[in-house]
Amino acid sequence: MPGDRLTHDERGQIASGLAAGLTYAEIARRMDRPKSTIIREVARNGGAHRYRADQAQQATRWRARRRAPGPPVHADPGVRTPEALRDFEREFAEMMAGTGVPPMMARVLACLFTSDTGSGTAVELVARLEVSPASVSKAVGWLEQRGLIARERDGRRQRYVIDDQFGYRAWQASLDSMTRWADLTRRGAGLVDGPAGARLADTSRFFRSLHQDMTEAAEHWRRSLG
Repeated sequence: MPGDRLTHDERGQIASGLAAGLTYAEIARRMDRPKSTIIREVARNGGAHRYRADQAQQATRWRARRRAPGPPVHADPGVRTPEALRDFEREFAEMMAGTGVPPMMARVLACLFTSDTGSGTAVELVARLEVSPASVSKAVGWLEQRGLIARERDGRRQRYVIDDQFGYRAWQASLDSMTRWADLTRRGAGLVDGPAGARLADTSRFFRSLHQDMTEAAEHWRRSLG
């Protein structure tokens, strides 16, 4: 049986096992399947908290049709299938990467953002993103350092969680960057004469003004939603 495609009944066993709080290893043992098969199956179909046998079976059929020769099959953007979620995660990560977040860190953030709990373990992230544990470790370290995610104990495992005030913290990181721009260009304006000095002074004033406006907006948002 190992190596064969999962059946609908087996997907039902996975869903029941997850609902009962069984580990991936225990589910795999009861089904006589490799643990890696169960991890991949759950990760590509919504994660442990959103896995549903019927939806996973439908998504598998859709992926098979997409790989088959012939006109491309596109998922209805209004249908919440696992495949549509994966497409959104990819687009979300690309958007964040385009704004300066390193690609792997962006992928981890997108993955956490789209989970019901806003969290995931290292094993879940590795399986869902299909990357090495080292890549996930480096990404979560970078995100933790900037206060964008936090660690929580989940039994013997660590769970990485999106901060409740993620937007505010991300905004604050942008404000810190603006402060550095404003301070450094102001110092440069005092060292350079002529057009270059004027250019540096104008840049410093721009970032200081923008910093003030953004700070007020961020505090207003935090007070209204806090």
